[in-house]
Amino acid sequence: MSNSLNADSWDLHRRAERDRERHNEKVKEIIKKNLGGIISQQDIITADNGQIVKVPIRGLELPRIRFDNGERERVGQGGGGSKPGDVLGKAGDPSRGAGKEAGQVPGVDFYDAELTIEELTNLVFEDLHLPNLEERGVKQILAESSEFNTISKRGLAGNLDRKRTLLEAYRRNARQGKPGWQVRNEDMRYKTWEIVTEPQRNAVIIAMRDVSGSMGEFEAYVSRSFYFWMLRFLKKKYTSAEIVFITCHTEAKEVDEHNFFSLGDSGGTKMSEAYKLAMNIIDRRYNPREWNIYPFLFSDGYNWGDQECVDLVRTMAEYCNQIGYGEIANDGWNQSSSFAPLGQAYEEAFANEPRVTLVKIASKEEVWPALQKFFSKYPEVR
Repeated sequence: MSNSLNADSWDLHRRAERDRERHNEKVKEIIKKNLGGIISQQDIITADNGQIVKVPIRGLELPRIRFDNGERERVGQGGGGSKPGDVLGKAGDPSRGAGKEAGQVPGVDFYDAELTIEELTNLVFEDLHLPNLEERGVKQILAESSEFNTISKRGLAGNLDRKRTLLEAYRRNARQGKPGWQVRNEDMRYKTWEIVTEPQRNAVIIAMRDVSGSMGEFEAYVSRSFYFWMLRFLKKKYTSAEIVFITCHTEAKEVDEHNFFSLGDSGGTKMSEAYKLAMNIIDRRYNPREWNIYPFLFSDGYNWGDQECVDLVRTMAEYCNQIGYGEIANDGWNQSSSFAPLGQAYEEAFANEPRVTLVKIASKEEVWPALQKFFSKYPEVR
């Protein structure tokens, strides 16, 4: 049994595929522009991997000629030099109403783009990486993502390699003295995958979280949100990376992942204890000659012993790849760009130290820019 593919049907198929790809790229572009608001939603943070999340997208209409009933001068053609995507004219924004008065003009259509948590995760982490990653102790691990790098005569219909299939058909027909595009089952070629072994550099990320009584509900949520996405990022792109969890008030302790995210807030604030414990763990388990080291601390910036923290961070900067400090703005500081006392001490001490990165987060939407700053500032070593 054979299948016949003529030029017209094949061109129509390719055109539909191109339109679908273009639409998907538009949706992807819109989602990426609004990642700050999307990833800060609590229902997304608590969702399971396979769960579908809905993201509102402004309706995307196909371009078409539409009659303008406005009483304006118009001409039959433009001045030349235009290119696809250029805006030729605007008729204002009738979709915007005035207060709560009733309107008579149509609004803007929105629809929900459905993505799995895995698809959203891929968008979030597309451009992120561990900065200043160096060749320190390479591990061989199995890659979690499969690679379509081989071709087979059998496979799933969705994995059909159309280009190779047509080439095989053309070669067979030519050998038989009948050049053409008649496709038989024997010509079918399918993409197949395999699990490959790839090298990954040793890296340890030390996540430190302020759990003192001054960390209110908003501060705790932002801290958990940042570390939630950081954890997903590391597990997705750096499967061999190790993660150490530390909580701290006036005392610091190493905890497991569950307790790190669920522990309540109480007690005073002495973040130097978190740094001391981190340094002790590094000394015992993570030789800087063998490990890329990334300590991160999130706090509200009110702390006993700021200078002690500065001294400890200065010591750690000598062997760590990057040190991150995230300050979550509270009522006293969220209206200005200034840091609270601990952040100010870091600003003064490390203004010329590129491996110490400071961010201030005053809203849930700023978690995404913080991720970008911590994990996109420097080019990754390759």
